[in-house]
Amino acid sequence: MAQLNIRKDNCQLDFLSLGALVHRLDPGIIPFRKARSFEVHVSGGEYNVAANLADCFGLKTGVTTAMVDYGVGEIVQRVVREMGVRPFYKWFEHDGVRGPNIATVYSDRGQGVRAPVVFYNRANEAGAMLKPGDFNWDEIFGLGVRWFHSGGIFAALSPTTSELILEGMRAATKAGAITSFDLNYRAKLWKTIGSEEKGQEMCRRIAAECDVLIGNEEDLQKGLGIKGQDVESKSKLDPNAFFGMIENVVEKFPRVKLVATTLREVHSTNRHEWAAVVWYDGKRYVSPTCNLDVICRIGGGDGFASGLIYGMLAGKDPEQALRLGWAHGALLTTFPGDTTMAKLAEVEAFAKGGTARVQR
Repeated sequence: MAQLNIRKDNCQLDFLSLGALVHRLDPGIIPFRKARSFEVHVSGGEYNVAANLADCFGLKTGVTTAMVDYGVGEIVQRVVREMGVRPFYKWFEHDGVRGPNIATVYSDRGQGVRAPVVFYNRANEAGAMLKPGDFNWDEIFGLGVRWFHSGGIFAALSPTTSELILEGMRAATKAGAITSFDLNYRAKLWKTIGSEEKGQEMCRRIAAECDVLIGNEEDLQKGLGIKGQDVESKSKLDPNAFFGMIENVVEKFPRVKLVATTLREVHSTNRHEWAAVVWYDGKRYVSPTCNLDVICRIGGGDGFASGLIYGMLAGKDPEQALRLGWAHGALLTTFPGDTTMAKLAEVEAFAKGGTARVQR
């Protein structure tokens, strides 16, 4: 077994992500078809982790992504600045009519027995046009980068985005950065550019370049082709199905040193049970389980990933890092939007077993 060899020298960036930025239109609890006004949230699974690490945890973070020179792009740029994330943009020129565009996500939050509804417009998306050669990795990693991260949704946007992730992962490894990948396997996305088999093949190629994998047992099965139990018939809070697959994961991907996931049992839109697990250096770690009163569930998994990564970068032991991820992911579901509004002290208090008593 082996541990993560995290750089301790002076780096300009603690964390760098690669992914597509989107803007999400959120009418709150109003069903989208009845909406008259929206909150605009800036999001993207990979960017969310960078934003959380900067805003809540105080790390120096960056994002490599596509940007378009039109009004929606200006909204996105403003929010990226406000969250304290350093951007490395590949610029695209908008033609004033058709794009390229920053993708739009439409979602309401649901309420009680009414589930949230999410749908997309990713047509002519600038992020999907990103390809190898678009970023000067030698220059970026020359700044000093401790951790590099990407994810499965970005990988599935086009035939070129997966290849760009591989290019970034190899440059990160060459520069001494830890590499992580959130599988986030989406069969529908992969079908739009080929097939589920194509998606599995690309995810396996990316996983082979990774030190850290984030994904549940379904992601491991469908994304990497790892054999496991029937995920549909098992309790969502049972970590045994996840741990039972890890031996197969590390056998197929010997570079992987840490695998983590959240465990969530959804009783209603606003009432979830929440836990998380980590496998690291041959050992198993399981968080407590808590009941969540959810305002908005989008971004909870990214909240977990960012807390976990902060813990590892800060030199915490795996149990502490897991608790920080679990606590931050839980807190993130109590805020509207996709990125954090939590303070580090709140995360640390909840990770230690804090309560919701009034702070005076």
